[in-house]
Amino acid sequence: MTIRSDTTEKTSGWRGSREGWLAAAREAFVTSGLDAVKIQPLAQQLGLSRTSFYWFFKDRAALLDALLTDWEEANTGSIQAVTQAYSETITEAVLNLIAVFFPGGSFEARLDLAVRGWAHQSDDVAARVNVADRQRLDAIRAMFLRFGYVPDEADVRARTLYLTQIGYISMQVQEPTQERLSRVPNYVTTFTGQIPAQREIDRFMAGFDRPAR
Repeated sequence: MTIRSDTTEKTSGWRGSREGWLAAAREAFVTSGLDAVKIQPLAQQLGLSRTSFYWFFKDRAALLDALLTDWEEANTGSIQAVTQAYSETITEAVLNLIAVFFPGGSFEARLDLAVRGWAHQSDDVAARVNVADRQRLDAIRAMFLRFGYVPDEADVRARTLYLTQIGYISMQVQEPTQERLSRVPNYVTTFTGQIPAQREIDRFMAGFDRPAR
């Protein structure tokens, strides 16, 4: 007779998985809002029993906290990682950062927008958003400092870059990818005060050789 361990049952198998519940909750959240993140509807969507949920999360509050942690790791983490990665020039570094915000990049725009909407309903969430914004700005500022910008200039350039990207998300700007790409060289010049090398632009554009939307 095969004996299933508690650890196995809690992490995989017929009860689903923590990642599966979290992914379903994330999609419900970004698509339909916070009120859609409820245990029974998620269980029905996953084809699992309601009780399966409690193998992975204590309650709905724990699931919502996991959603916030997932957001922090996906979005703040992606900015921190790319700003700390090696680049030969500040223009290359900024191009790498801009790419993170494009469709298909590691920054999840829909999730960020949903969390910012949630922050209007919760002081605790608003506090976490404020912390995330500070961490992201710190990371971008440090990137400019690394390339020799003085602190005041690094701060303003970091804010200009970050607030532009968040503005795209908060305003839910709809534009064809190719149209947005066409502005990138001038954005980089505005953000850095330097004209990017053509080889840097070519390398950046090569990552977006797909039909315009």
